[in-house]
Amino acid sequence: MLSVVRDQVFPHFRKLNGGTTFAEYMQDAQLMVQKPNLLVSAVNMIDKLPITEGDAKGDLYEYLLSKLTTAGINGQFRTPRHIIRFMAELLEPKPTETIGDPACGTAGFLVGVMQYLLETHTSKQGRLKGEDGATIYTGDLLEPYRKQIQNGMFHGFDFDSTMLRIASMNLMLHGVDSPDIHYQDTLSNSFPEKFPKQATGGFDVILANPPFKGSLDEGDVHPTLTQAVKTKKTELLFVALIMRMLKKGGRSATIVPDGVLFGSSKAHQALRTILVKDNQLEAVFSLPSGVFKPYAGVSTAIVVFTKGGKTDHVFFYDVKDDGFSLDDKRDPVSENDLPDALARWRKKNSKKDTDRTAKHFMVPLKDIEAKDYDLSINRYKETSHVEVTYDPPKRIIAKLRKLEAEIAKDLDDLEGML
Repeated sequence: MLSVVRDQVFPHFRKLNGGTTFAEYMQDAQLMVQKPNLLVSAVNMIDKLPITEGDAKGDLYEYLLSKLTTAGINGQFRTPRHIIRFMAELLEPKPTETIGDPACGTAGFLVGVMQYLLETHTSKQGRLKGEDGATIYTGDLLEPYRKQIQNGMFHGFDFDSTMLRIASMNLMLHGVDSPDIHYQDTLSNSFPEKFPKQATGGFDVILANPPFKGSLDEGDVHPTLTQAVKTKKTELLFVALIMRMLKKGGRSATIVPDGVLFGSSKAHQALRTILVKDNQLEAVFSLPSGVFKPYAGVSTAIVVFTKGGKTDHVFFYDVKDDGFSLDDKRDPVSENDLPDALARWRKKNSKKDTDRTAKHFMVPLKDIEAKDYDLSINRYKETSHVEVTYDPPKRIIAKLRKLEAEIAKDLDDLEGML
């Protein structure tokens, strides 16, 4: 087994699919296990893992991140799969579209889109029952689009080669044989030079959770981004990048820290103005601050917009619970606003959704302009106050004296019994 894995499997990885994509990130990969009995033990342990269920590769990477002292040094932390699923359902990607992620990590968003397509493009006859009783979606209705899915649909970029290696394998194990995954800092000058089609107007759909922090070489940031928003903050630059990468009419759901929504710097205001005035800003879903625990406690929101068009109203939803406890344990709980948020989003109506004391409501453009394009839900949410009436002070004092008299009498009775 050791000689097969070391001398045949790893060299095969380097030549897979004509030496592109996955093979690109396996060039320097080495089998670190040198003892045959250790390899046998590892294989037997891995064989017992439910590795084909959900995003198991992301779970493994998440575990490794939690054990590394360098975890999150570039601002990366894994997006929970139920949040990815929610964002895919918000945008409803189609099998004819091109999907991108400028900071893909382990390709969780791209895998999430593939799983969404399988579930929404499987006939009743194509649904099978697995050994554990779970439904297996074969995606039989995707057959006319197989070539597009295998070779042209999914594009991801990152500048961590370890994550790209996992991303390529993750997509392969989810039925995408030749994903377009590349080692690239998408904020840099070299991105439009190396990938001109993807860097500008290349995508129908972009789902992303770009880094909120990390090292940034200001001199290497492409001028098209700094012209739009003059800043060093990666969370602002990535939103500007996504706007550039989308086709006209392309749409995005992007996770941003709350500061993007209400920051008072010129760069923050400039970005929000572009989002609202030059694009169709459709929705802001405020997420609870515990969504990314135990890796980060930052408050975030999902911003949904379409490139170009016109903003008339913006849909706001205050997500208080996402189905998991908001502490470091993140245990499943019954409270979950995400299904309601999705249902309200699909039925949104600017004339009916006007109650700003509710969890969801729509805000007209003129109100957003009046608030200097502040997109924080708290700037528009109204609190309903219930008037509480109290007895006059004299009546309260009288009640207290009566209670004191009753207590004194009970004490006298108790003393008489001794």
